[in-house]
Amino acid sequence: MALLRLLALGAALGRRSCCSKPSLPPDFVEALSAVVGAPNVSTASAVREQHGHDESMHPCAPPDAVVWPRSVGQVQELAALCYGHRVPMVPFGTGTGLEGGVNAVQGGVCFDLSRMDTIAELSLEDFSVTVEPGVTRKALNNHLRGTGLWFPVDPGADASLCGMAATGASGTNAVRYGTMRPNVLNLRVVLPDGRLLHTAGPGRQARKRAAGYDLTSLFVGSEGTLGFLTQATLRLHPLPEATAATIASFPGVGAAVACTVQVLQAAVPVARIEFLDEVMADACGRYSGMGLPVAATLLLELHGSRNSLAEQQRQTEEIVRLNGGSGLAWAEGLEERGRLWAMRHNAWYAALALRPGCQGYSTDVCVPISRLPDVVVETKQDLQDSGLTGPMVGHVGDGNFHCILIFNTQDPEEAQRIHAFTQRLGRRALAAGGTCTGEHGVGLGKRALLLEELGQEGLDTLRSIKAALDPYNLMNPGKVL
Repeated sequence: MALLRLLALGAALGRRSCCSKPSLPPDFVEALSAVVGAPNVSTASAVREQHGHDESMHPCAPPDAVVWPRSVGQVQELAALCYGHRVPMVPFGTGTGLEGGVNAVQGGVCFDLSRMDTIAELSLEDFSVTVEPGVTRKALNNHLRGTGLWFPVDPGADASLCGMAATGASGTNAVRYGTMRPNVLNLRVVLPDGRLLHTAGPGRQARKRAAGYDLTSLFVGSEGTLGFLTQATLRLHPLPEATAATIASFPGVGAAVACTVQVLQAAVPVARIEFLDEVMADACGRYSGMGLPVAATLLLELHGSRNSLAEQQRQTEEIVRLNGGSGLAWAEGLEERGRLWAMRHNAWYAALALRPGCQGYSTDVCVPISRLPDVVVETKQDLQDSGLTGPMVGHVGDGNFHCILIFNTQDPEEAQRIHAFTQRLGRRALAAGGTCTGEHGVGLGKRALLLEELGQEGLDTLRSIKAALDPYNLMNPGKVL
């Protein structure tokens, strides 16, 4: 059972504890140093441990060595070296993932790409920018200040933009601006054997294309299993003239989710519409000091011109009232809106504060909007029946929601209940015509559900693609497939 195995250090898949000793071919570390210089290679236990886990509850699985390349040429040389010696390779950005995507379950070399942090090209007229993997979303938006443009995909964490592409990330703005997939125009990829690929052709940044297979979309969401994303060309968006945000409380989960569906059906161009169940609202309110009502809650944000915003607010208020909502007060100032969304982005830490000393496991699913009210209500009842601490939060505007499960790692019985719940949640989403993960990715924990979602033919097709690009299974082995 996946979760129970993950709770035990040194479990399956050749996973090793953080104290395991490096096991690389003779003189291999010296060969790595010859490419990037000795200061950019480490086999120290503390460094390996730091690179052997992300923000998830999956146990640490350290690489045998960590390297810090500074150019695409160095990445190519290092990849060719590892490929020639059949040494596994694991890409590393900021380590903010939630499904164990950076855990080196078969050891090998971790490529920390954070020192490749150049914003290579910005075209204001084309609404595009090209960045290296060390550039984070906050760094990019700081760079864009004063241009009238921004990059809106916001998963909460200050993640690497290439890492966000690798996991197919999204976040609070996806309902208006889309996920990473439609916002990536081109990728520069180092393949496992060191060859270089530009997924849309070198230097190309067309906003649409119908030329051949869509290689860019193939690598978006590949979770580091097909190659290293060493550069991404991204679509930028104009900053809205006016913005307003509000919080609305509802008599129950069903009313809050039904309101979401009706806002979308009314074609209100909402930019963000986030859901908190009453447990999460209480936790976030106390953690942030904002004192939210203990009730099912929606956080909404509208973008537009000053004239259009007034009409959007009127429509939203009417729909909220029709669903029994209350507490609407619009925040238009930057500081006040910043406090509201800081509260939402700190939901993980607010949930952990419910049980100090315990660990968190965040799982996500995504379902068609029409099925969202029923699935959310059923999941809420399942949490209560299971006796679990699992506040719910979600980007409900696109059918995506999360359960943040807080548990005692020393309690096997509680771990068993969490495992059973997560399996039911994944299968409930699949039965509703949805997916087992809307944005976290498959990683280590959802491979069995991926088989159920795609079927054997779908999984075999993925394996064929993987084998064509990575015949020795060296790129981030043990993940996705």
